[in-house]
Amino acid sequence: MLDVVIRGGEVVDGTGAPRRRADLGISDGRVAVVAEPGELAGEPADREIDAGGCVVAPGFVDLHTHYD
Repeated sequence: MLDVVIRGGEVVDGTGAPRRRADLGISDGRVAVVAEPGELAGEPADREIDAGGCVVAPGFVDLHTHYD
């Protein structure tokens, strides 16, 4: 069971790879799984966040960039 599932956000991972729509599973304060949208649909979680239309990025990424 995951602590949090973040669904449908535009994931920016900080590596310079293009952003992509994905679902993320968080367990014990860490990203446990990055999956294609809908792949975590049956995964139980304590909390779910709809991130549709939002950018999801780890805290160490400099968001003051002109990423578009």
